[in-house]
Amino acid sequence: MSASYEVRDGVAVITMNNPPVNGLGYDTRVAMADGLARAQADAAVKAIVLTGAGKAFSGGADIREFGSPKAIAEPNLLTLIRMAELCGKPIVAAIHSVCMGGGLELALGCHYRVVSPGTQVALPEVKIGLIPGAGGTQRLPRVLGLETALNMIVSGEPVKSELLAMQPGQKLFDKLVDGDLMAGAIAFAQEVAGKPLPPLVRDLKVSHPNREAYIQFARNMVKGMSKNFPAPAKCVDAVEYSLTRKFDDGMAGEREIFTALMFTPEAKALRHAFLGERAASKIPDVPESTPVRDIKKVGVIGAGTMGGGISMNFLNAGVPVTILEMKQEALDRGVATIRKNYEAQVKKGKLKQDKYDQRMALLSTTLSYDDLKDCDLIIEAVFEELGVKETVFKTLDAVAKPGAILASNTSTLDVDKIAAFTKRPQDVVGMHFFSPANVMKLLEVVRGKATAKDVLATVMAIGKKIKKTAVVSGVCDGFIGNRMIEQYSRQAGFLLDEGCTPAQVDKAIEKFGFAMGPFRMGDLAGNDIGWAIRKRRAIEHPGMRYSKTADLLCEMGRYGQKTQAGWYDYQAGKRDAIPSAKVDQMIADYRKEQGITPRKVSDEEIVQRLVFALVNEAAKILEEGIANKASDIDMVYLTGYGFPLHRGGPLCYADQVGLYNVVSTMKRFAANPHDDASFWQPAPLLAKLAAEGKSFT
Repeated sequence: MSASYEVRDGVAVITMNNPPVNGLGYDTRVAMADGLARAQADAAVKAIVLTGAGKAFSGGADIREFGSPKAIAEPNLLTLIRMAELCGKPIVAAIHSVCMGGGLELALGCHYRVVSPGTQVALPEVKIGLIPGAGGTQRLPRVLGLETALNMIVSGEPVKSELLAMQPGQKLFDKLVDGDLMAGAIAFAQEVAGKPLPPLVRDLKVSHPNREAYIQFARNMVKGMSKNFPAPAKCVDAVEYSLTRKFDDGMAGEREIFTALMFTPEAKALRHAFLGERAASKIPDVPESTPVRDIKKVGVIGAGTMGGGISMNFLNAGVPVTILEMKQEALDRGVATIRKNYEAQVKKGKLKQDKYDQRMALLSTTLSYDDLKDCDLIIEAVFEELGVKETVFKTLDAVAKPGAILASNTSTLDVDKIAAFTKRPQDVVGMHFFSPANVMKLLEVVRGKATAKDVLATVMAIGKKIKKTAVVSGVCDGFIGNRMIEQYSRQAGFLLDEGCTPAQVDKAIEKFGFAMGPFRMGDLAGNDIGWAIRKRRAIEHPGMRYSKTADLLCEMGRYGQKTQAGWYDYQAGKRDAIPSAKVDQMIADYRKEQGITPRKVSDEEIVQRLVFALVNEAAKILEEGIANKASDIDMVYLTGYGFPLHRGGPLCYADQVGLYNVVSTMKRFAANPHDDASFWQPAPLLAKLAAEGKSFT
């Protein structure tokens, strides 16, 4: 049942019941409209209370209906709100827990609003590239004032109900109800029953002493903060209508903006990311009902940069952590780094001292594997070499308790081989964190052939608890992210061979929207890491071609920022990348040695070669079943590799370009004598989708 109806002491109670957040889907809207009509027709009903079951009043639109005819079918949300406004009996919205988007717009259409303290209130549509589309930009300023309403609408961030209730002159809430909300709402409804109805929100006026100056100030602020995203500026336009137009004209303007934004590439990309993040936790053969193991204590092996960052994630979530190292000085260094990171947050006011103390109290250290025997999850973050992992996992197998999950933070190595070092391969899984592990959102969860379903379900749940975007990958060299980035990096090398400088390549892809180009990224990560991988590749895949410039760079000892010299030069204590004459000369000498005449390469070609290299490898990963779905690959790149959010990820971007166009461009690249023609043969899945006029997503 999408909404229930009952009468209590002359008050009709209509309760939305569409888990998990009472999304305003078609069935819910129909049931609520029926309830309103029923209450209106019943002479025994003197007032109406509208509320939501479970853990939300309403989170707004039902994301399961995005893009479907049901999303706009009558009664749509605008119709439902108008029904509430026209009702001759007082309607009281009893708001609790979560009131967002369309849920807040519906509440604004009611005659009264009572609310529980701690309720999260928001109009978050800007986060999916839209503006509120059911009167939010017109009604919220009328009850909260121009400045508070505009801040909420432009940011999309939730605000606690009690903070809004304290706003001077606010008309959003009629009463803050401590204790039993429903009892308070019914009592309030009985109190107002039979009295003249109050003015509707639509009939209130918006005023501001310096409205033109404030709107211009808001425009300037938004312009500086919302590069690549049109919705925030359009929020300002729509809210301005509440000042300058009659209500119905303002509503028409809001709807016009909403409809136009709906079809922008940026809004499509943001909706794709919004849905993709939620879909990442859905694993086809692991039902949501799969039982999970209890994780009360975590062990981390290695107190280096990764081990320390991984530990902080669990300390932040209130989970006790024991860090193991081989030497006391390594432990002391690791704990000192964790303290330094937390103290920096305290100094900036981002972390309270008592929270810092609580987190550090959850941390213990050891030099003995025996102290990990009561851990429920143990994550190794040691050197990326299979022999080292073998020693660790054989030791863990001997000391860890039955049922403990044994996880490897490997970024490229075979998880099945690692699992085979134990007698419990079903308990082994990859948990690939990204550096810095306490900051980066991505967690690649690598599923071995023997990994138990409850282990997978548990690790996905833990990922959510520590606020990561967890994406499942199958076992292959590099998993999803690093397997793709290798092809991206190969193309960056070929571009140097053909005439580009590192700075030209980086600037082109950064202008496209990447946080960092491939050469600045290499200098940050350490060019010696890629060097080691290429040496391993030369043994395992002797036919794979690379530009030799990256190896020559490492032979010069230019490993990146840590040596103050990589593709760029660096000054002590600074991260500014300064183009290097030595590197430019090295590249020029290499071209001459290879008999390559440099040519002018356009920024468009640079972007296409780098991005379409990602797309083609992603198509292979998808076809092989390494990734469950296209959106999982996009989430890996949006949350772990700096792919521009406004483009939605490599496969979402390819869909927007058109797969026919992607394949045509790749065929042109295959004819380049200095490139790898075999790589530019479109992956079978990509070729098939392009030929059929279909898309990845």
